[in-house]
Amino acid sequence: MSALPPLTAVRAFEAVARHLSFTKAAEELGMTQAAVSYQIKLLEERVGTPLFLRKPRQIALSEVGAKLAPQVEQAFELMRTAFDDTSGEVNNLLSITSVPTFASQWLAQNLGLFQIAHPDIAVRLDSSSGLVDLVRDQFDIGIRTLPAPQASGVVSHLLLKADFSPLLSPKLAETIGGIKRPEDLLKLPVLDPEDEWLDLWFATAGVPGYTTEGRPLSMLGLQSLLGSAAMAGRGVAMLTPAFFRDEIASGRLIQPFPLLASAGWGYYLVYPESRRNAPKVKRFRDWMLEATKPLRGES
Repeated sequence: MSALPPLTAVRAFEAVARHLSFTKAAEELGMTQAAVSYQIKLLEERVGTPLFLRKPRQIALSEVGAKLAPQVEQAFELMRTAFDDTSGEVNNLLSITSVPTFASQWLAQNLGLFQIAHPDIAVRLDSSSGLVDLVRDQFDIGIRTLPAPQASGVVSHLLLKADFSPLLSPKLAETIGGIKRPEDLLKLPVLDPEDEWLDLWFATAGVPGYTTEGRPLSMLGLQSLLGSAAMAGRGVAMLTPAFFRDEIASGRLIQPFPLLASAGWGYYLVYPESRRNAPKVKRFRDWMLEATKPLRGES
């Protein structure tokens, strides 16, 4: 394959052929007229024949130039279209990575509302607990559980404090005549008994004596799985009540005490500082902060 001429020279030829003016081509390309003339000279030397006929106060395409110009213009148009299409895909595709709990308990249920409000933006959601470098990886926005915003170059917005309280099915509570005091919970099976949230909540409630001894060990991990097991009456689960508002309202789960304990963590919306003003990021951020107000107890 023969090597292509320098792209700068081809670009100069396309502009001069379109305008039939070295001056106008130079203005469009941000070059001097002399620089454009030099690029055309290089291309003519490469082709081996003049591409323009120089006349007093005007130029015209030579026979070879007239044959070459439409094909070169078409090639540049194909490139412009390809880059425009790619840019459109990038600008209209919002890639989100979210921790599984937030993705399953809130985002999946509400993301459609964002797309109804912004039909021009396509959304790709990845639900993963793995750490993602938002500055370098192909995600625009992340939702992560953090003790506090930490990473430099990243903007963080609190969506919800990860406070927790015991939840259980009403039928399980009835097996011991109801839950009247925090101590009553110790009489029931506990899901994920080694979860540190159990120790923290009972300590906050002033209830000594919680132990995993004699309790079947399980490790469901995700709040969505714990919530399902709790609704099935399998045990008491330490959960973030804000994620289970509908289940509590419908009576599938009960929160016997209003007391919330905290490990100092929260769910944060995060994105690189460099993308703060990207239109799709701004639109999702504004929608997200407004939509999650009930989770934070804001009106």
